[in-house]
Amino acid sequence: MTILAGYALLTGSAQEYKVPVTNEHEKMAEGQYQPQWESLKKHKTPEWFQDAKFGIWAHWGPQCVEGSGDWMARGMYEEGSYAYNYHKEHYGHPSEVGFKDILPLFKAEKWDPDKLVERYKRLGAQYFFVLGNHHDNFDLWESKYQPWNAVNMGPKRDLIDGWAKAAKRHGLPLGISFHADHAWTWYEPSQRYDVKGPKAGVYYDGKLTKADGKGKWWEGYDPQDLYAQNHPMSEWAWANGSIHKQWAWGNGACLPTKEYVTNFYDRTLDAINRYNPDLIYFDVTVVPFHDISDCGLKIASHFYNKNPRAVMFGKILDDEQRKALTWDVERGAPNEIVKEPWQTCNCIGGWHYNTGIYERNGYKSAATVIRQLVDIVSKNGNLLLSIPLRADGTYDEKEAIILDGIEAWMAVNKESIIGTRPWVKFGEGPVAEKDIKLNAQGFNDGQYSKMDSRDIRFNQTKKHLYVTPLGWPEDGKVVVKSLAKGNPYFKKGITKVELLGFGRLKAVQTAQGLEVQLPKTDDNIAPVLKIAK
Repeated sequence: MTILAGYALLTGSAQEYKVPVTNEHEKMAEGQYQPQWESLKKHKTPEWFQDAKFGIWAHWGPQCVEGSGDWMARGMYEEGSYAYNYHKEHYGHPSEVGFKDILPLFKAEKWDPDKLVERYKRLGAQYFFVLGNHHDNFDLWESKYQPWNAVNMGPKRDLIDGWAKAAKRHGLPLGISFHADHAWTWYEPSQRYDVKGPKAGVYYDGKLTKADGKGKWWEGYDPQDLYAQNHPMSEWAWANGSIHKQWAWGNGACLPTKEYVTNFYDRTLDAINRYNPDLIYFDVTVVPFHDISDCGLKIASHFYNKNPRAVMFGKILDDEQRKALTWDVERGAPNEIVKEPWQTCNCIGGWHYNTGIYERNGYKSAATVIRQLVDIVSKNGNLLLSIPLRADGTYDEKEAIILDGIEAWMAVNKESIIGTRPWVKFGEGPVAEKDIKLNAQGFNDGQYSKMDSRDIRFNQTKKHLYVTPLGWPEDGKVVVKSLAKGNPYFKKGITKVELLGFGRLKAVQTAQGLEVQLPKTDDNIAPVLKIAK
């Protein structure tokens, strides 16, 4: 790296980027923040977010139509994959029926945003997230810069507007996630063709243009505004897994044009200006188009200048970047207390609705969700949990049971989550003592899936310490080693504790730990012990 290039990465000076955006359409808000790391580092994750701890995400869009799972709009172009086979059998060959043709089938006919948001608030959610666009490049609002949007086709409704109004009515901060920056490479399989079978050599629909739409339902629309494939394919683009290595626009990824990057910038600012979210999320390394464009830093400066309550998330952040952005970990967690507030984004099933997960009873249980929530909060994190919705805008009856379980636990134990802070240590027990590494942006969820009563987590308020075994012991006996007699962390003697939802219990401090006998109960998730400081 040259000295000049290194300076560009540090300061974010736009003239050094390969693909700088223009501000011809959407102007950055002016204020104390500039699109440079040193300036953005002055923004601190606000206290309200650190208090919130728990959010719900409606990760919902047209890829839910077929029910074949996340990334179906890419998978349907990967010959031999489940999504490809399902699409070909039920809808048609991707050379004749592409993802564009699925959009009119996304009708959201049973969608009731007010009812859903009210349900999520009863669960204990303190903020609410919606999908603005996914890698499929379809905008879920009345987008000024993307004609392929939910008002022009599909539901023919401004979905973000409906969600935003419901969130406001129920007093929940609104978050919007934007994923369309990667459509450029993500849709590259749509440029392929079958290599075997009767359609061998017949190209899929990814290279169609506006002129090809004469007499079709999409006449007047340019498929390239959706697929963005009027460009050479990246290196190894026929290898389905190569996109993961190229996610940060390296390793042979075809670089996007200035027009494409600016379009994403314009669309994102359009949504921010219309709906005034308090949080925005990008499924990217650091910020959108990191290292190749100033797009992400300009979005951040606009957002921070426009909203002093703003929270903007980034993945795979170094220590300096975490001073400017709020770190997001996907489907996992670090196994330590993190100094700056952070968030795990996770899902009870697949990111887009998956009938296979439903049929094989593959959802996370309420117990698993609660135990992971307690673990994350003990480490200074928040949990953003997605509840998959079907294309009609409803969740299924198995998901309803999970929501009921979360609500029942939170109704009793919410005070041990909302508004708390980490203690001097996050926990004890087998999982706490393991050396659990993150895999890229997270993906160590499985390491936390079998926590039980031996795993204990701590968090606190100014007046109380909360001690939560992540399961109900079979014999009802809890021994908290970290609170043993003479421990260096909590020097006040403990003779009584309160079990939330029950009342006071006797406690005995021995050299082995604080010993508490729990009452018999049908609860099998996680008892919460409350100890006065």
